Amino acid sequence: MKDTINGVRIKKLNVIPDERGWLMEILRCDDEIFEQFGQVYCTTAYPGVVKAWHYHKKQTDNFTCVHGMMKVALYDAREDSPTYKNLMELFVGEKNPILVSVPAGVYHGFKGIGTETAFFVSIPTLPYNYSEPDEFRLPPDTDEIPYDWGLAPGLKHG
Repeated sequence: MKDTINGVRIKKLNVIPDERGWLMEILRCDDEIFEQFGQVYCTTAYPGVVKAWHYHKKQTDNFTCVHGMMKVALYDAREDSPTYKNLMELFVGEKNPILVSVPAGVYHGFKGIGTETAFFVSIPTLPYNYSEPDEFRLPPDTDEIPYDWGLAPGLKHG
């Protein structure tokens, strides 16, 4: 497995604690990593559940895990990319607060790991288009991507 995919960017997130709790900025319009704003949404994964694979043709995905932990995998399916067919695996969440920026054409997905539900916050560059979704999917156990999620039998994945 390679540790880089062309165009994937990682931003280390800073947690600022005080006696009231803590604050963590995720994405700012003056960040080098920022392109444009589409929407913000939150999704979850129960422990052991995989949500994969998908990619976009138009948008960049920016995401982090704000509660729990998740294993994130990325696969470069862009034939014209210098990192074509590279795989990346990252562990994102409370123990590793990072923002992952995934360019168009790179498959990605995640698995909830640990014992708690993982809360995933996504800030894509475009809003979801219900009539023509910019989302192209493969099942998590596809033969097109050489990655083993360690799927648990009987759980709903995809």
